[in-house]
Amino acid sequence: MDFIDLSTALPLHLLRLISPSQPVGNFSYSRGLESAVHAGTVHDERSASDWILGILEHSYATLDGALFWRMVRALKQGDESGFLAANAWLAAGRESKELELEDRRTSESLLRLLADLEVGRAQAYAHTRLTYPASFAIACDHWDVSPATALRGLMWSVVEGQVAAATRLVPLGHTSSQRILISSMPVIERAADKAMTVADDEIGNVAPALAMMSAWHETQYSRLFRS
Repeated sequence: MDFIDLSTALPLHLLRLISPSQPVGNFSYSRGLESAVHAGTVHDERSASDWILGILEHSYATLDGALFWRMVRALKQGDESGFLAANAWLAAGRESKELELEDRRTSESLLRLLADLEVGRAQAYAHTRLTYPASFAIACDHWDVSPATALRGLMWSVVEGQVAAATRLVPLGHTSSQRILISSMPVIERAADKAMTVADDEIGNVAPALAMMSAWHETQYSRLFRS
């Protein structure tokens, strides 16, 4: 009989959690990318890659990533107050109405799905305002995905969603989209390392262009996405 080394086994539940088929509505949002394409800032494969991967490494890693890391570790340690404090910190970091609404709606959808799947902690937080990374942390903790692996999975889902949006918006060919996804691997590793090591007083969002594009999207005349 062959034995599986559980220390190196692929966490299959994580693949399900980051799958685009998970019914939380992530496909409806571009996170400001639609305005960036409309303004001409993103217009080809290179500019799309720079936008998506640059935001991941220099903004997402030091806000969402860093606070997700704190939340998922707090859950592992049974530290509910630490989990809620990091969640509140992240919720306060949304810089536009659309980014806040996206975060709230996708989190509500995921939390409702988890509650229907009888995830106890999701049921307990059913009436609590949680960010999407907080709800994702609950799911990963329930299915015993390690914090470091969960962080990389969350970052991959962000990149994949942005590349899918760019494929439609720029538009990009599928080969270009695959090149961006392949080139994201070392960036995700660097972004995850940064998120896991950033100090509390270094946590924050440093993407003013993203904030402006997201805010401008609220009044953009023609839109495919909700943010």
